[in-house]
Amino acid sequence: MTHLLGVVGDPIAHSLSPFIHNGWLRGNQIDAVYSAFEVKAGELAAGLEGLARQGVIGLNVTLPHKEEALRLSASVSETAQRLGAVNFLVRRDNGWIGDNTDAPGFGLTLDYGEIDVSGRAVFLLGAGGSARAVASVLAERGAKLTICNRTVARAEALARELAPGARVLSLEEGLRQLPSAALAVNTLSLGHSGGELELPQSAGGIFYDISYGKGAAAALAEAKSKGWRTLDGLGMLVAQAAISFDHWFGVMPDMAEAHARCRRLVEATS
Repeated sequence: MTHLLGVVGDPIAHSLSPFIHNGWLRGNQIDAVYSAFEVKAGELAAGLEGLARQGVIGLNVTLPHKEEALRLSASVSETAQRLGAVNFLVRRDNGWIGDNTDAPGFGLTLDYGEIDVSGRAVFLLGAGGSARAVASVLAERGAKLTICNRTVARAEALARELAPGARVLSLEEGLRQLPSAALAVNTLSLGHSGGELELPQSAGGIFYDISYGKGAAAALAEAKSKGWRTLDGLGMLVAQAAISFDHWFGVMPDMAEAHARCRRLVEATS
C-alpha cells in the first residue's frame, strides 16, 4: 500500500518539501508519495478531514496554519505546547497528533555547522512565530541572548516565556549593537515584505537568516557586504524535513545529499 504524506499551507506552490521528501522516499525505496496541499486560512479543519479521508498519514504544516493546527490536534507534544504551534502531524485512530520540529531543526543546523553559542553574544532579530523556536534553543544552549524587535513589548513577552534572562532591545538599538554579536539570527521576513535591513560592519560574526532563496537574498547580500559570514535557512528546512521523515519511517535520511540537491535547485531558480 502506497503511503500518502504532504505539506499544507497557503501559499504552498513554492515549497521544496515535496522535492526533498520524494527524493528520500526513492532513495530509501519506501512506497510513499509526498505532495503539497493548498489549504486556505481558516479552512484547516475541513482540509484535515478531507486529507484523512484520502488516507494521508502524515503532514508538515506551514503558514498560516501552525497555531490552528495546535488547536485541532487530538494531542500535542510538550515542545509544540510550549512554542504555541504545530508544524508536524501524524494521523492516528483518535485523530491528528501534533508536534513541532522548528526548535530541533534549528538546533540540528547549529550542530552541523559546529556553531557553539554557549556563553557567546547572540542577537535574535524578530519576535514572531519563528523566533520563538530559535529563542528557546539559544536559551537552552546558554547563549548570552539579546532579542531585538520593532515592538519591544512583544520581545519582552518572548523573553519571559521562552528565554528568561535574555536582554531586550528595540530593533534600531539592537542593530547599533550588532557588531558585538558572535551570531545574529534574522527571523524578520524582509525579503517577502519588501523591507530592508541596514546592518553595521561586522567584527567577524555570523549572520544567519532563517529564510532562503529570494526571501533571504537582500539581507544576506547586505551582510556579506558588511563583512559578516553568512548562512541561510536551507539547512534548517532540510533538518526539519529529516526529523519528520525519521518520525514517519524510522529512517534518518541523508541530509547532506538533500541540502546539495536543494542548493542547486534554489540557485538555478533565483
